Amino acid sequence: MGNEYTPPKVWTFDDENGGEWAKINRPVSGATHDKVLPVGTHPLQLYSMGTPNGQKVTIMLEELLASGVTEAEYDAHLISIGEGEQFSSGFVGVNPNSKIPALVDQSGDQPVNVFESGHILLYLAEKFGRFLPENKEQRVKVMNWLFWLQGAAPYLGGGFGHFYAYAPEKFEYPINRFTMEIKRHLDLLDKQLAAHKFIAGDEYSIADMVIWPWYGNLILGRLYNAQEFLDVKSYSNLQRWAAEIDERPAVQRGRLVNRTWGEEWEQVHERHSADDITNIMKHKA
Repeated sequence: MGNEYTPPKVWTFDDENGGEWAKINRPVSGATHDKVLPVGTHPLQLYSMGTPNGQKVTIMLEELLASGVTEAEYDAHLISIGEGEQFSSGFVGVNPNSKIPALVDQSGDQPVNVFESGHILLYLAEKFGRFLPENKEQRVKVMNWLFWLQGAAPYLGGGFGHFYAYAPEKFEYPINRFTMEIKRHLDLLDKQLAAHKFIAGDEYSIADMVIWPWYGNLILGRLYNAQEFLDVKSYSNLQRWAAEIDERPAVQRGRLVNRTWGEEWEQVHERHSADDITNIMKHKA
């Protein structure tokens, strides 16, 4: 078992003991430096990075554009979280919680700041009347799964992902604890998709867009290199759904925006027009 950790009487911050992402975490909020955010020409200004949380919003924006909503044109500015850019005074002014993504809607008389990825999807769905059913009963089903993901994703990312992939040392207890919970999530989603084409029913919605970047990417082997460890092939309904969503052109486009890793054709560091994505995708092997 090794030496047992005894918590101190009063906890103090040790910035050397957090693993790969330690430098982006700290026990206080607020800005660390002054920097004004760039502003593009479109009504919607997104400040993000192509993590699963960032992909939720860029997929939604690309789906809106694909459905004919020209008012959803957007500029996507890269926020390099590994460099601490989310702690700039400009970003904190939009999102005091210093987490990507953050959106500024400039289409009205006054800019509207929107943060938290699930809320951004809900905001856009209500603003443009897309991907959120008008029927009250169906809408409730979508909202159930939207809120489920907001509670579930920290178990996958900050829990399983951190201790399995990023922690400086691997310990059996936290890996087992979070693996058990993620296996439960996968089983839950697989059973839901056994009875429905999409997460919340027969229609594609923001419930799919909010869940796919986390659990779809996990199932497809793009997250934490854990597909064998989690035996993802055993979830056949989830496999079907993940692959079908992955084939959507808007999803393929959205998952590349503000991405700075992977193959060259997967990296659209910033998006200011549709051509920024199209031109990169032309290089796909």
